[in-house]
Amino acid sequence: MKTNPWAKGLLLLLLISLALWMARSKTYSFTPETTFTTITGERISMKALNGKPVLVTFWATSCASCVKEFPHLIALYDRFHSQGLEIIAVAMVYDPPNRVVAMTNERKLPYPVVLDLASEYARAFGRIWATPTTLLISPDGTVAKREVGAFDLTEMETRIQHLLKG
Repeated sequence: MKTNPWAKGLLLLLLISLALWMARSKTYSFTPETTFTTITGERISMKALNGKPVLVTFWATSCASCVKEFPHLIALYDRFHSQGLEIIAVAMVYDPPNRVVAMTNERKLPYPVVLDLASEYARAFGRIWATPTTLLISPDGTVAKREVGAFDLTEMETRIQHLLKG
């Protein structure tokens, strides 16, 4: 019995697609073992945050949606930080550091702010390219939610409460 060459090609294409999908899924399933350096010089290791829910948000001072999210992020921090939530804001590589520091001070952001001077963090967290992009990391280190664009505050509160209850 002869095998159809088109069937072989289709099967090969499907296998390659499946392999790429699995590799991409793996990239976003677990958080990288990276250490952030904040604008104040503090070093925060993702490994040290194991056991806590963590919200990592990629933003830019020129991003109107990012600036509109500040009150939501501050509200989440104020409401859940004492229960274990950590928030880390990562400014994109193209954002001038002086503008990031000025906006952080002007808006009185209570959570750590990080400069991504070489796109190290954007690559580590799955090639982040759009702002805002928010990742909610569960206490076991898996990505519980990845949101490109503005997140829904009520939905995020519900997800965080669920993670805190464990």
